[in-house]
Amino acid sequence: MYQGSCLCGTVTFQINTKLGKADACHCVQCRKWTGHFLPSVECDRESLQLTNKTGLKWYQSSDKVRRGFCEQCGSSLFFDPLDREKHRWIAVALGTIDAPTDTQLGLHIFVAEKGDYYELNDGLPQNQH
Repeated sequence: MYQGSCLCGTVTFQINTKLGKADACHCVQCRKWTGHFLPSVECDRESLQLTNKTGLKWYQSSDKVRRGFCEQCGSSLFFDPLDREKHRWIAVALGTIDAPTDTQLGLHIFVAEKGDYYELNDGLPQNQH
């Protein structure tokens, strides 16, 4: 089991499954939402338990997803596809999970939209979209 929270601790959660490889999304929306790119890990919706969701707010950033964040401190927390029949997962921002996470980055996505102020040279696979 993994524990996690936002910066101020208002939103807390548990993940009750082993985490797979994480990805790093470099799309414009994720960069604007987080201030850089978003490393996150997917887990089954049923394995994510919100232990305190008092400050959790959602922003629907497109017709396909919504993004969860803390209204108190602004921490980026969750990336949630709206089509729950097709997508039975939710992505959790990797930096919000307390160590040890027992995972690592496995893939960069949307690298065609990455910022011009950094390079990707860690040798991981890169998807343009």
